[in-house]
Parts: sequence; structure tokens; C-alpha cells
Amino acid sequence: MNITSLPARQPQREAWPMERLIYERSINLGLALDQSTNLTYSSALNSYITFCDLHHLGIEPTEDTLSFFVTFMGSHINPRSVDNYLSGICSLLEEFYPHVRHTRRSRLVSRTLKGIKRRYGVPVRRKLPLSRSDLGTVLASLPSPAHHDDLLFAAQLLDGFYGLLRLGELVWPDNPSLRSDSKVTRRTSVVIAESYHSFVLPTHKADRQFEGSTIVIHQTDSEDAHGTFLSYLASRDKCFPFHSFLWLRSDGTIPTRAWFISRLRNFFPESISGHSLRAGGATSLAAAGVA
Repeated sequence: MNITSLPARQPQREAWPMERLIYERSINLGLALDQSTNLTYSSALNSYITFCDLHHLGIEPTEDTLSFFVTFMGSHINPRSVDNYLSGICSLLEEFYPHVRHTRRSRLVSRTLKGIKRRYGVPVRRKLPLSRSDLGTVLASLPSPAHHDDLLFAAQLLDGFYGLLRLGELVWPDNPSLRSDSKVTRRTSVVIAESYHSFVLPTHKADRQFEGSTIVIHQTDSEDAHGTFLSYLASRDKCFPFHSFLWLRSDGTIPTRAWFISRLRNFFPESISGHSLRAGGATSLAAAGVA
């Protein structure tokens, strides 16, 4: 085929050796999945390989092997989790077995999965949402003057509630291997106005454009998230005027999930969790008639 190139100017680029092309591509493939997703998928694949070894089956994901895996795992874990396991297995094995997704959707595997959900399915146990009165309880318990960590917890609790944030968007994971500075909110992203404040959530695994999300929290008549945030920010800037991260404990570290949950347990039972912030904020908006 003869292709005539257009008279467009091209910058001079040096050719890469094949070794570098392979190396750079390997890095890109390794970054295709978020760290947390990759860890979950790897756990699913390990379960699949262990099952195959235990039952002396080949690792190739045939219809029989996948349906046997579904049958076996369905009697040990929540059937809904088996569905997620299959997603991880397909993602990591597709490079070696391109037909794996077609096999996953086969009638045998699909009906086996549907069968274990009917046989072993249990109701979903959701955590309770926080209410505005719950927020008032926390604010009323703050000492005067409040300690820096108390202000941090209260500010994150209120901003998570009114900003419909997931706990993972406010704190670091407990697993150090899943922590990334690129996902930490910066102090320089904060904007303060008379009746609201805002900050930018950096990129996350659902942000395909890597633009981040601007969170705006307005002042309210009660459980004032804006005022609480300003109190925290004043304490934070006094203690760490040159630190780049927004959310900081009194020892200069980023709060972790375990730290936040331990403080949450001082006020609420286990029926309230990190997800209760987002669920409570959404419930409050729905009750107020906000679509």
C-alpha cells in the first residue's frame, strides 16, 4: 500500500530501541488499574489459582473451570463477592487467555452464578446514615478550646456529610501500599469566601480526565460546616504553615481511616461507618426536597 504523507511539519524525535519500547509499555500497563483495584483483583486471582491447585485443574479459564470455581467459592463467601472475583480474574487473565470474558458470559457460568445467589444469597446489610442531629452531638462534645485533632475530626465529618464525600476522599488508606500523594488534597486548593469554602479533590480512580473535583461547602444555620472548617484551618496554619497537605493531625501526619473510625466510635455504634457521611448527606438533601 502506498501512503502519501501530508506536508505537515513533524518534530525531530529519536527512535527508541525495542527494549525501551517494551519497558515503557510495561510501565503503562502496570498503571492501567488503580492500586486499590489492582490489589483486589490480585486477591481474586490468587483465590482462583489456589482453587485450581487444590482441585488439580488447569489454570486455563474454561467454562467448566469457572463454573466449578463459582460453585466452590459460593459456599464459602458472599455470592455477590464471587461476581466481583470473576471480574478481577478476567482482567488479569485476559492478556494470556483472550477468550476469558466470553467464557465468563457463557450460559453455564452465568447460570451457575445465578444459582449460588439464589441458594446462598443473604440480605444486604447497609450502614445507617448520619443525621444532622448526630452532627450536633459531635459538635456539642468538643472541648473549649478544642484540640487540633478534635477540630480536624469535626471538620472532616461535616465536610464529608455536606460535601457527599466518601471517607477515602478525606483520609489515607490504612494499607501503606495504597497511599499516593497524588490523591491528597492540597492546602493551596482551598478557597475561602464569606459564606462558603471550597477545595479540590485531586485525581481518583474514577476520574478519567485527571481534572479533580471542586468541593464547595456552604454555611448553614446549624451544624455550621463552614465555621468548623475555618476553626480547623486556623489551627492547621498555625501548627504547619509550610506543609502542602490540607488535612493534618497534630503530629503532622495525614489522618488514616483507622484514626477516623476510632474517633467515630467515641460517639456512634458500629452501625455507623465511614459510608454514613455520604449516605447521611444524601438523605438530608432528599428530605429537604433537593433532587
